[in-house]
Amino acid sequence: MSAAPAAEAAEAPKKGKKKLLIIIIAAVVVLAGGGVGAMLMLKKKPAEGEEGADGHAKAEAKKPAAEPLKFDPKNPPVYFPLEPFTVNLADRDAERYLQVAMSLEIIDVKTGDQMKLLLPAIRNNILMVLSHKTAPELIAREGKDKLSKEIQRETERALGIEPDEEDEDEEEEKPKKKKKKKKKAETARIVTAVHYSNFIIQ
Repeated sequence: MSAAPAAEAAEAPKKGKKKLLIIIIAAVVVLAGGGVGAMLMLKKKPAEGEEGADGHAKAEAKKPAAEPLKFDPKNPPVYFPLEPFTVNLADRDAERYLQVAMSLEIIDVKTGDQMKLLLPAIRNNILMVLSHKTAPELIAREGKDKLSKEIQRETERALGIEPDEEDEDEEEEKPKKKKKKKKKAETARIVTAVHYSNFIIQ
C-alpha cells in the first residue's frame, strides 16, 4: 500500500520537469525566431522616399542610364583643316588684328576632295568675313557663334551652294517683306561645324 503512493510521488516531479523543459525549449525557439525576424527587418532596405534607421531619407541607388555614344566609329567625322588666317579687323578706334586657325567639319571625304580644288575661293570668302568684323563683336561667345555660321555659309557659297533666304535675313537683318514667299526645302549642310584651334585678337 505504501509503495504505490511513493512511486506516484516519484513520477510526479519527473512529469513536471518534462513539462518545464518543453516550455523552456518552446520559449527559446520563439525567441530565436523573433530575433532572426528582427535582424531581417533591420537589414531590409527602406523603399524610395522612406526614412532609414538614421532618420534620413535613403533613395535607392540607381545606375545612370547609359548615354548614346556621340562618336560613331562606323561614321567618324571628317575634318578639313585650313591654314591660319591673320587679318586686320574693322575697328575704327584702333588698329586691331585677328589671328585664327580652324578646321571645318564636313559631311564626307568626297566633299573634302572638292574643297581642295576650290580652296582659293574658300579662303577668299572666309577672309572677307573676318576682315569685316570688329574686336568687340568677336570677344563674346555669341560673336564667335555668329562668325561660325557665316564661315559655314561662305564656304558653301564657294562650293556653289547658295544659302537659304532665312540665313541671309539673319545675317543682314533685312526688314520683313509684306509678301511672304513659300519656304524652300532646307538644303543639307555641307559644312556641319567650325572648330577653332587658335583665336587671338590683338
